[in-house]
Amino acid sequence: MNLQPYLDFTTQLAYRAGRITLGYFNTGIRPDFKADDSPVTVADHAAEEFIRGEIEKAYPTHTIIGEEFGESTSAIRASVPNPLSTSVHPLQSVENFRWFVDPIDGTKSFLRGVPLYGVLIGLEIEGVIQVGAAYYPGTDEMLCAADGLGAWWNGKRTRVSEVDTFERAWFCYTSYHGFEKRDPALWKRLSDAAYVLRGWSDAYGYLAVATGRAEVMIDPVLSDWDCGPFPVIFREAGGYFGSWSGKEGHTHGEALAVNAALKSKVMELIRSE
Repeated sequence: MNLQPYLDFTTQLAYRAGRITLGYFNTGIRPDFKADDSPVTVADHAAEEFIRGEIEKAYPTHTIIGEEFGESTSAIRASVPNPLSTSVHPLQSVENFRWFVDPIDGTKSFLRGVPLYGVLIGLEIEGVIQVGAAYYPGTDEMLCAADGLGAWWNGKRTRVSEVDTFERAWFCYTSYHGFEKRDPALWKRLSDAAYVLRGWSDAYGYLAVATGRAEVMIDPVLSDWDCGPFPVIFREAGGYFGSWSGKEGHTHGEALAVNAALKSKVMELIRSE
């Protein structure tokens, strides 16, 4: 399958949605709060509505799973010709193509005027994320990839670092509280092992690892849409993204991103008692 049209579409879509979010950034907008006490803003809604609309126009048979509006599946249930699609494969079934969308990953940072947030879009084809784009509007950084087409950071190929010892490894995380609830001892092991431990949180931590500016990003709890673009980005960048137990992918409810040189050592550290 030619994934270049999907990569171009996804990258452009993430960028355009990100520009929408900038119209609300640092404007003093007030959030609402969900049942889990996480904030949501008019910017989240506007960006996701835009993304959904563009996907529905271009790929009307595809399923969309987003943070703010859940799962939506086109009324076109069977494999049917899609004259609007840029894909070279005109027959596309709902079951085989699913888009994962997080319009603002890092809403808490966004609300405080901290630019370390991202627009995340991943395309799953037959159960595997094969195309992904993460755009960081506050720093104007685009990270994207597709299977076999490489990982790209602002138009240049990107690779994870080659650091192979904890003594020089930079670890990133989103919140201590997640470790406190799940495994406080692991937090102690991570903080003792790392050369530097930094709260470059949410999607920005994964950007740091994929571009060789950090070696490890770890989250105890993540939703599928939080992970959307990253499995393919890390495959193409020479690293790993998946569960703490070594299962690649975006549906494990947790996440670990790490360069290839430290993967086995980090997994051993996680398993240690």
